[in-house]
Amino acid sequence: MGDTSSCSSCPVSGLSRVSFLQRTLERLSSTQSLKLTAEESAPVAVIALQRYLSEQGDGQQIDTFTYDVTVTDGVWRAKCFLDPGLNHLVRTNTLRTGTEISIVQCSFVYNERRLGHGYICIEKLSCGAETSAVLSRVNDVACLPMLVKHGMERSVVLQSDVPLQVGRKHYLSLWNNDDPEGDIWTSGSPSSDTVLDVSKITLLSSLESSFRNSWKPLPLLVKIIHKSRLRYYGKFALKIDYPYQAYFEVADQSGTMSLVLWNELCPEFYHQMTVGSVLYLQNYSLKQSYSSRSRPQMDHHRMKNFNSVEICLNPRNPTSVITVVSPKSVLPQWGLPEVSYHFITRSELESLANNFACDIIGLVTYVGRVERVRSKGNKGPEKYWTYRWVHAVDGTSDQPFILEIFSSSQPEIFSSICPMTYLVCTQMRVCQVEGSLPYLTSSCETETFITGYHKGQPYVSDPRVKSFIQWTKTLKDNVVLKKTAVGGHYIYPRPPKMFTQSMVDASAQLPLVAASDLKRELETLQYREHKKFAIQGQITAVQFRKTLKTTESKGTEVREVPDVSAEHIVINTLTSPSAEEIPASRGKRRIEVRKSRQSSLNRSDVPSKRKAGHKSTEEEQEQDERECDSESEDVEHSLELQNPNQDSDVFSWESKSWSKQREEVSEHLCQGGLYTDSISQRFTFDAKNVLLQWSNLQPMRWMPGESTETIPPVVCAGYYQVTILGINKQIAVDAAYFPVVSADEPRAVGLPQDPHGNTMMSCLSSGFLCPLSDTANHSDATLPESEEILATASELEDTHVVCILDLCHLGGDKVEVLITKVYRVAEVSLD
Repeated sequence: MGDTSSCSSCPVSGLSRVSFLQRTLERLSSTQSLKLTAEESAPVAVIALQRYLSEQGDGQQIDTFTYDVTVTDGVWRAKCFLDPGLNHLVRTNTLRTGTEISIVQCSFVYNERRLGHGYICIEKLSCGAETSAVLSRVNDVACLPMLVKHGMERSVVLQSDVPLQVGRKHYLSLWNNDDPEGDIWTSGSPSSDTVLDVSKITLLSSLESSFRNSWKPLPLLVKIIHKSRLRYYGKFALKIDYPYQAYFEVADQSGTMSLVLWNELCPEFYHQMTVGSVLYLQNYSLKQSYSSRSRPQMDHHRMKNFNSVEICLNPRNPTSVITVVSPKSVLPQWGLPEVSYHFITRSELESLANNFACDIIGLVTYVGRVERVRSKGNKGPEKYWTYRWVHAVDGTSDQPFILEIFSSSQPEIFSSICPMTYLVCTQMRVCQVEGSLPYLTSSCETETFITGYHKGQPYVSDPRVKSFIQWTKTLKDNVVLKKTAVGGHYIYPRPPKMFTQSMVDASAQLPLVAASDLKRELETLQYREHKKFAIQGQITAVQFRKTLKTTESKGTEVREVPDVSAEHIVINTLTSPSAEEIPASRGKRRIEVRKSRQSSLNRSDVPSKRKAGHKSTEEEQEQDERECDSESEDVEHSLELQNPNQDSDVFSWESKSWSKQREEVSEHLCQGGLYTDSISQRFTFDAKNVLLQWSNLQPMRWMPGESTETIPPVVCAGYYQVTILGINKQIAVDAAYFPVVSADEPRAVGLPQDPHGNTMMSCLSSGFLCPLSDTANHSDATLPESEEILATASELEDTHVVCILDLCHLGGDKVEVLITKVYRVAEVSLD
């Protein structure tokens, strides 16, 4: 019934007892229909989720990607096929590793074109505990035997790291296509100490002239000076098992040229071919250079570039021979150039031209959560880029480097970037932005390195790197730690002061979408996918809330997931009332706000009564009420303080027409709110592992060392929930407004901080409360209380606005919808 071999060092508790998975397979084998609906379903733990390009069947377009899911009951492991109808559970991170599920319905599927191959297909399931109790009883899941149907024990697919659908040969990374994933990727292979015959080699300079000749080219001896990330170009009906491509820039004494590594040579050599490696190449081919691709900027090398042709290393026709030469075997007389870098300091950044390429080194102070963005213009299967924002300092400026780092096919480094590490990024491109500080974004040729990966890299001897290391020796860890942060919502640059919609190119700036389009975008958003939109309408209600929405585990409550589309589930989530919504009739008291006090808030020079983060005294509150009661004839506006419980006060404002309009809207998207995942956390070494796990994407494999701790408590002074009614008054959407309140926040870096009057509109327009406190400079700034800001909300009445919304899917049914800027339509222009 299965392979009973297991690791001797891995005691499996209860191996002799009847296993749920084993019993399920026995029942599937005995039934005539090969389909089974569980009468009693024991929970199993998800230990792997693996993705690959779907096979095309019967000429019909099916789901782009397919998933294999490996589960365990603590006795056996079973590698199963996930029915495509359940794929949405993976795309929204509802089904994820480390959690428990119950298999409600499954079947056994035989491969009709291959003997001895079949697998369990999970057709329906229910999701249970977010932290599996099954895994707590297992020392090492890799030691558990794999469950295999009798007669299929020799099935390579079930026993190895390859997809169950035999038409595909390898797995992709779970959340992008650029990272190498699986056992096929050779790493750490030793370079060759073979004695090379370099008496008969050719130079790069001679290849251009021999491009169209039929003679067999002589061997090449070159050094890698740049390396690109991987490119996966797989698509339906493509008869290539490993559709990968990687570009390298190589050099010899005559100049530089591009080299392309193709297909199955990528898994074999990509990790070995590093910057600084010396290659001895035979049986290569030449082709005309692909002009549309991106290229690294190499002016600082001061070498001639041969751009008309490129070297191709193919697995066949011809079969290229690649020798990675051991560093100790490289001889000076070969005349190979040194790898050159162009490191800049932070103080130089403002003077650099847009799109200028440079290298940087810095001490990391902030690391944002990993997010995904859909690749534009991609004609093949859906493609996502993964990226994160990072701040790094080098001591030459009060401002940090602001870095937008995309995955560079170095997943182990990308997921390990954290504060207090030394970060090197090569081939970053300068982005000069009007009204904001310049930032750097990564290119296809960017590589990143952090503490633990610097040894042996060519840049370690660069003078700028040595100077940086000397500066870090003057720092004290406890001082730097106070300025660090991890995760949370982060965008850069901020939206411009003026919103401009081009009549020629509507995509030139932020897309202005209809409310119905926004609804569709919310429904189709995938896990950690980030999108930005503009929507026009009116702000009809604002609430100030102190209670965050949570993304933490809700215990072991099991919820049935029917075999329906993701769209149905998400629509119900978006349109159902929020659990936090409070009936207006509960616990009200009315605070009257004097006209004279409201108008004073429009002046930026009026000091607030209270310091930010401190409640007013009871005497002050009573005095406020007495003043309001005695001058009720001056009332211009009113606020309602709703007090559903003693822990959360909700101040609110709504327009005079909202109560009637609310009854007439066809749909109210009630997803707005602030989650714990929306707020950055202070970094500490003690909490390093849990903070990294929290800010990274869900792993495709469960690891025994995965932290089950919760993140430290989140400190939040509150946020505003804003209701936006679409311009045609058919659809309303709730969004959270989370203003910057301190200069110490990562979001404050580069934020234009023109003074404003702390009215509701000026706060929504600027993104911050004025003035920001600055603990580093011992600033004693005071900020207005929420009720003071809401006292000015009447200026929103019947005001036509454009709101910039940031959307990010946080997993499960949690979608972050945040307002980052509001424009009056008078501030909008058309080109």
